[in-house]
Amino acid sequence: MVCGGFACSKNALCALNVVYMFGISCSCLAINRSKQTDVINASWWVMSNNTRHELERSFDCCGLFNLTTLHQDDTSCNAICKSKSSICQLCGEKFLKHSDEALKILGGVGLFFSFTEILGVWLAMRFRNQKDPRANPSAFL
Repeated sequence: MVCGGFACSKNALCALNVVYMFGISCSCLAINRSKQTDVINASWWVMSNNTRHELERSFDCCGLFNLTTLHQDDTSCNAICKSKSSICQLCGEKFLKHSDEALKILGGVGLFFSFTEILGVWLAMRFRNQKDPRANPSAFL
């Protein structure tokens, strides 16, 4: 059975959108702290020094995790906390907290809209071809 035209492609795109959104939402909720740490750590080493310094300034932290503080000299961090005291919070913990909140919100909102779309498709299929009981049956003859 082959369907052509806009109606078939529209339905296929809607189904693909539901599957895509559902998959992204589930993966956002399923990513654990260790995977988040791996992604943040890999990103940190790819960044330029200017980007690292900008992140340290905006998040008010120094270094990433204990691994990176060994390779970082104290003069390279120019966060505000460095001028107030000699000890600053590690950026990795702040990034993990921020990413965990964002992933949970994104996953929850995505699941809500995925299930809403699935419910809408089911209701449309269920009630699409019902006849109006108040209509005159001979009106279209």
